[in-house]
Amino acid sequence: MHDLNISLPDDYEKEPELPIPSIDDQKKIVAELKRLEAAGELTPEILHAFMTGERLPE
Repeated sequence: MHDLNISLPDDYEKEPELPIPSIDDQKKIVAELKRLEAAGELTPEILHAFMTGERLPE
């Protein structure tokens, strides 16, 4: 096995870690994404908003 020596540049900014939604919230998010997809309204921007926590299910 080889040790990987990976270093990040000094100016690298790590994205903040997001809290993992509860199982109930995860189910609501999946249901909302499926609804949007079925309606033809799911865009990469909407998906990104859900994945980053910028948008929550209604």
